[in-house]
This record gives sequence, C-alpha cells and structure tokens, in this order.
Amino acid sequence: MYYFCSYKEYNTDLVITMDNKIYLRILTYLVIAYMLVAFAWWTKLLFLKNQDAFNSKRDFMELVMFVEKKIQNKQELYTTPEYIQLSDKYKRQEWMILGEAIIFVLSIVIGIWLINRGYNRIIETTRQSRNFLLSISHELKSPLSSIKLTLETFIKRDLDREKTLKLASNALLETERLNELVDNLLLASKLETAYKPVYEKFDLVELIGGLQKRLALKYPESQLQFQPQESKLDIIADKFGLTLVVVNLIENAKKYSFGPAQIDIKLYKLQDGIRLEVGDQGVGIDDKNKKKVFNRFYRIGDEETRKTKGTGLGLFIVKQIVTTSKGEIKVLDNSPKGTIIDIFLPNHSPKEYITE
Repeated sequence: MYYFCSYKEYNTDLVITMDNKIYLRILTYLVIAYMLVAFAWWTKLLFLKNQDAFNSKRDFMELVMFVEKKIQNKQELYTTPEYIQLSDKYKRQEWMILGEAIIFVLSIVIGIWLINRGYNRIIETTRQSRNFLLSISHELKSPLSSIKLTLETFIKRDLDREKTLKLASNALLETERLNELVDNLLLASKLETAYKPVYEKFDLVELIGGLQKRLALKYPESQLQFQPQESKLDIIADKFGLTLVVVNLIENAKKYSFGPAQIDIKLYKLQDGIRLEVGDQGVGIDDKNKKKVFNRFYRIGDEETRKTKGTGLGLFIVKQIVTTSKGEIKVLDNSPKGTIIDIFLPNHSPKEYITE
C-alpha cells in the first residue's frame, strides 16, 4: 500500500532532516576536534614525562658512578654501557609513544571517514526514498484520477459513441501507463536477485529499427534517427533485455529533451562485440551525477521542483541488464549539448544460445 502525503508534510520532514543533519555535523566535528587536541596534549605530556624520567635516571647514574669513581667527568658517562643501555631504552619508549599516536590518529581518521561515508549514504538513501515516494505518488494518482473521472463520466452522462471511444482510449492509455509502472517496479526488484539473461540469435538492426518506428509513432514531434553501421547484424544476446534497454534509453532521452527531442541511435559492429550509442540534445548530466544516475530511484534534482515525470528506474534497469549480460555502460557528453549513453556488449558463445 502506498501512503500519499502532502507537500507541506514532506517539506516539514525535509527541514527537520536538514536541521538535524547540520546540528549533528557540528556536534561531530566539535567532538572530533576535542579528541584530537586532547590526544595531542597527552602525547606531549608523555614525551615530557619520558624525558624527565630519563634525565632523572641519567643524573642518578652519573652521581653513583662518580662516587664509585667509575667516571671522572660527565663526558665519560656517555660512553659507558649502562648509559647507552638506558638511552636506548628511553628512545624505544619515545618511538613507541610516537607509533601509538600515529596509529591512534589514523584510526580516528579512518573511523571518521567510514562513519561520514555511512552517514552520507543514509542521507542519500533517505532523500532517494523520499523522492521515490513523491514521484510514485504522482505517477499513481494521476492515471488513477483520470480513470476514475472517465468512469464517473460514463455513469453520470449519456455520451455519443465518438466521445465514449475517445474517453475509453484515454483511460486505456492511463491503464497502460500504470501497467508499465508496475512492470518496472517488479522488474527492478527482480534484476538484482533473480533475473537471468536468455541468449538467442536475432537481427539487432531489425529489433532496434522496429522499436524506433514504434516509438516514433508514440512521439511524433520527436526526431528519432537510427544509424546502423550495417543493414543486418545477427548476434547472440538477451533479446528481451536489449528491448528494455533501447526503449528505456529512448524514453529517458525524450523525457529530458525539452521541446522536440532529437535522438540519435548508432550501432557499431566490433571485433569482440557491439557498441550501441543513444544520444540526445537535452539538458545533459554533470560529472558528479554520471555514476549516480544508474542507482535505483535516483533522479537529479528535487522531486518537489522537478517537472519531468518518472521514478528513477529507467537507467537502473538498463545498467542491471547490461551488467548481467557482461557488458559495460558509460555516460558521455554530447556535442554541442546533451548526453550519450554508450553501451558495449561482448560476443556471446554459441553454447549460451538457447532455443525453445
């Protein structure tokens, strides 16, 4: 069950979270600073106490040897075996204090880094979960409201056939949108645990060409260009997975291209596999987010101010399918603007080819 909260409730939660984050950071840094200063002070005291103990024993040793007439002056003391042994002992203690100080400081630094990294992950996970709840609330409520309104219209009014078909078609589109959303949620949960690619032989050019034509009809205002290196390219690959990859990449490129989208699909045959590129002239992705965009539910920006629809699952699904197929995926900058998603898929052995 999904719980829908108001903007005000979420905004309040966000302010509380940010305030707690700032106060906790300040408190943490104050405690760390106190620990380091206190430790530096105690280390200095240990060095001074060690030096005082050595000076006391040295003076006592000098007095005893002078009384026993083993030495005539202080310079002779420094050459005696007793003094050399005493000096070596306290030098080892100084090195021991210094070594323990270094290990302690390194332990604090590593501990701080691990705690800070874990804390940042928790904050990021909380932010992503919050954004996901906001986006999924919108993605669910919008089509449900439309379908409900359509059904209420059917009940309350007697419409002619043309209006009935138009409203029914709109309701079917919203139902399909809901179905796609649920499928993506189920697929996202399956990809990390139970998804296994099924390799089969097919013409990749034909597959992508068919998807390009289908999506061109769905988005008539967009310019979808498919530029294969060859007119036919038979490969052994996960056909279902590649279909999802191409569809999600085109949908994502369309989503972040304000105005008429210009999407270029390029396909290259390599000696050890194939390379697929999907480029757009959209808003682009900055360097700090190029790896994060493949995380589940991650979307650039804040859900309350973001205008584009989505749940942050598209590129996550693409990444998981490519990784499962032993491929590689990169985010590149397009020229003059926009993004290129570059995918490499290796050749698969005929032994992996399954026909049913």
